[in-house]
Amino acid sequence: MFVDTAIVTISAGRGGDGAVSFRHEVYVDKGGPDGGDGGRGGNVVFQATENLNTLIDFRFKPELKADNGQSGAKRKMTGRSGSDLIVKVPMGTLIKRDGEVIADLTRNDQKEVIARGGDGGFGNAHFKSSTRQTPRMAEKGEPGEAFEAELELKLLADIGLVGLPNAGKSTFLGAVSNARPEIADYAFTTLTPNLGVATIDRTDLLIADIPGLIEGAADGKGLGDQFLRHVERTAVLLHLIDAYSNDVAKDYRTIRGELAKYSDNLANRPEVVALTKIEGLDSDIIDMQIQAIRDEIGPDVPIRAISSVAKTGVRDLLRSLKKQVKDAEKVALDTIEDEEPLDIPTLTIGGQKDAEAWTVVKEGDVYVVSGEKIEKFARRTNFEQFEGVNRLRDIMRKMGIMHELVRQGATGESLVCIGDSEFTMLEQ
Repeated sequence: MFVDTAIVTISAGRGGDGAVSFRHEVYVDKGGPDGGDGGRGGNVVFQATENLNTLIDFRFKPELKADNGQSGAKRKMTGRSGSDLIVKVPMGTLIKRDGEVIADLTRNDQKEVIARGGDGGFGNAHFKSSTRQTPRMAEKGEPGEAFEAELELKLLADIGLVGLPNAGKSTFLGAVSNARPEIADYAFTTLTPNLGVATIDRTDLLIADIPGLIEGAADGKGLGDQFLRHVERTAVLLHLIDAYSNDVAKDYRTIRGELAKYSDNLANRPEVVALTKIEGLDSDIIDMQIQAIRDEIGPDVPIRAISSVAKTGVRDLLRSLKKQVKDAEKVALDTIEDEEPLDIPTLTIGGQKDAEAWTVVKEGDVYVVSGEKIEKFARRTNFEQFEGVNRLRDIMRKMGIMHELVRQGATGESLVCIGDSEFTMLEQ
């Protein structure tokens, strides 16, 4: 079964909690705090591999979760970090979050961190100071990133076969490679994409065969709209047309129209046209059909007449495809070299201020505080430890949040909400 899309739930590991501990040893008077920090949660890492060609595994295992970090321990021992979860996917897999592409895995063994584990919380040894000799607080570990992701597979190939159903695409792929697609004398024999490698003059060409297209395929008719994504990344299109068609020019226009509706980029891809199944036709009829196609596409696109069964014209076609692929690779390389260098973001004072920015909004009787930095402190605060809550209040005071709360009318008994946590302005 071929599966090229999947929905998965991704959860990175939670960071371990910091420990509250004090040294208790014989002859060690007032040993002081020695609670260790929690370990970091594991990341979820996707890795591309050439040994897979479908996303079917994710239909049966849609939840991907990395290990949590371990809590800290006495003697300032840091908890063990959670193991990263390595998820192997086929080359050509896109990972999307909320419709936005966050990773595109196109090379064998390419790795991308998709969800980052949460930081571990500090133990009480971290909070010892000259004025705080016996801190009885520790931070909680932060939760890891968690979200629903969409996986989409787009096959990577040099050549993509397009054409109407029963145009001879699968027969051609079987004739030039070791691929064994299903072949029969009826439309839509091919229900899933197939890949094959053809070798010509010591050069390997990776060829992708997709289900046949019909008029309206880009709008959802037939099968082709489900698989057009698989020819988006091909360097060259091989457009196959049945020589027995009553109107080869119309057949050509139909496919070109669907490609254009699906993607302008795809419609502008280099192309070679092949007239198939010529083994039973006179040369005059073949020439007439070629001329009909030529009148439609102009002089620049190569046209070849072939018989995949009799292997007539196949080697010339492969050589023509090889040249087009090489030309396309050169154009792509020149484009990359001509591109301006990417602007690499640098850390600036303004960036630090943005991270420390916060807002206070009164909603009913509750004052809602939001901001990247203060929310991070709140997530790490253990609200069951009064010293931890007081520390959060001190941080809010230093950041100016307490002043803004008072300015907006908050009193000591007013409820303050930061993220999922609620507490009063002052200790009750």
